[in-house]
Amino acid sequence: MAEPLKIKVTIAGRVYPIRVNHENEEEGMRKAANHINDLVTKFEKNYAVSDKQDVLAMCALQFASLIEINAINKEDDIHKATEKIQQLSHLIDNQLKK
Repeated sequence: MAEPLKIKVTIAGRVYPIRVNHENEEEGMRKAANHINDLVTKFEKNYAVSDKQDVLAMCALQFASLIEINAINKEDDIHKATEKIQQLSHLIDNQLKK
């Protein structure tokens, strides 16, 4: 296994050293940091928030809520797909009984 890469990312004006295992992880970390910085800038422009901790908490809430919404949507999609499969199975069973 390759040795971890040492990278630095800047979030809300502070530099954080991070170790990543693969180039994909490095790209993901850098994209995530850029996304956070974009969101920080947006929150600072649109809301009267001067404390970086408050802005970062708002970013964390935004990301966490997206994860939760996606999980709810995925569960709903699985439930709908299961219902459709059951309906199709019932139709096939009825046709085979004829």
